[in-house]
Amino acid sequence: MNASTLIALLLCTTLISGCSLFSETADKTSDWTAQQLYAEAKGASQEGDYGTAIKHYELLEARFPFGRYAQQAQMDIIYAYYKYDELESALVASDRFIKLYPRHPNVDYVYYIKGLINFEKNAGFIDRMLPLDQSQRDQRSATTAFNDFNELLKRFPDSKYSEDARLRMLYLRNSLAQYEVNVARFYMVRGAYVAAANRAKKVVESYQRTPAVPEALAVMAKAYKVLGMNDLSADALRVLKLNFPDNAGIAEVETVVVNP
Repeated sequence: MNASTLIALLLCTTLISGCSLFSETADKTSDWTAQQLYAEAKGASQEGDYGTAIKHYELLEARFPFGRYAQQAQMDIIYAYYKYDELESALVASDRFIKLYPRHPNVDYVYYIKGLINFEKNAGFIDRMLPLDQSQRDQRSATTAFNDFNELLKRFPDSKYSEDARLRMLYLRNSLAQYEVNVARFYMVRGAYVAAANRAKKVVESYQRTPAVPEALAVMAKAYKVLGMNDLSADALRVLKLNFPDNAGIAEVETVVVNP
């Protein structure tokens, strides 16, 4: 037997073995009941084996699309997708569950998990390894998460998830305000003073009582001063001094030199 023939035989043997193994794995659950599939999925999820949990939940939904186990699986798989970092699948599953079961006794949990998913959606591997400032990145997911949590509070104000949702909304609001200030400062560096003033004004008007407000007032005062809009600059500086008399931004504004 030459080398080529031997290699061909080995490849065939491997393929046959692989097919046999795949068939055995596929047939393993062929006679399982909905209860068995759900129990295996739930157990895998509790052990942190979310990949296996997802496979069993999906099999349960495919084979037994009706009944209490299928309904529960459709909710539980959302969390499994979330923990397995399949965030888009988790969001699709959340929206589907809300549409199919709007009066489910635990639908508040689904609204909450939607918010969590979007809360963490931009947090990739690098973000988990490095202490990056959340206000430096694109805030679309933060805005969506804020709206998700707000929807939960409107629909289910007494939900056990409401307090955590409120705290996360507070954090997100502060982050969104700081993001606007970061953009305003960027515009200042680039000499886009009108854009900088408008961004800072948005913070003062839309994100009152956030830590970013004094910085936004300082940016407004500086931008208006450079633009020669002295009345607006003085108004912003007056509000800054009145509400935040010890803020370092006051000195920054007063030392701005405008070229004639």
